Amino acid sequence: MIIAAESGGSGAFNLLLLLAIPLVFYFLLIRPQSKRRKEQLQMQSAIEPGARVLTTSGMRATVVEVDDDGLLLEIADGVEVHFVKQAVMQVLKDDEPEDLDDDDDDEDEDGDRVDLSKDDDAGDTDEAADEAADEDGKADETAEAEEPESTPKKTKVKAADKSDG
Repeated sequence: MIIAAESGGSGAFNLLLLLAIPLVFYFLLIRPQSKRRKEQLQMQSAIEPGARVLTTSGMRATVVEVDDDGLLLEIADGVEVHFVKQAVMQVLKDDEPEDLDDDDDDEDEDGDRVDLSKDDDAGDTDEAADEAADEDGKADETAEAEEPESTPKKTKVKAADKSDG
């Protein structure tokens, strides 16, 4: 009898817990997601020609024409592409920079260069040992035969300028 009396109080707690879990899911997951979806649909329906937009694929474009379910976007001068409205992720403000990938022209010329040669630190230590042996006058002929006839030269290649075109 004592066990039956103790289990009677936990039934109300279990019922309360079963009601609380769906409420928590609603307020933490379902409601914010539906709110974001409504805001996205409002933003997509309010797009007008001349607006700067960012698509879901990451392209920045200017709206040229608005259809029922599509947009005509100009992604570059004279390049126009049809997109569905759902492909627009964000309407950009006018004060945002158009191209974030451009580097400043104030950089050094070496800043645009890439070193494509392999660094061989082991070869540098062998050369230092050979020079030390030459100073003593006891240079080994086999060491000279193992050396390559020409050492690889480091070349620097300038990166292509993205603004040409």
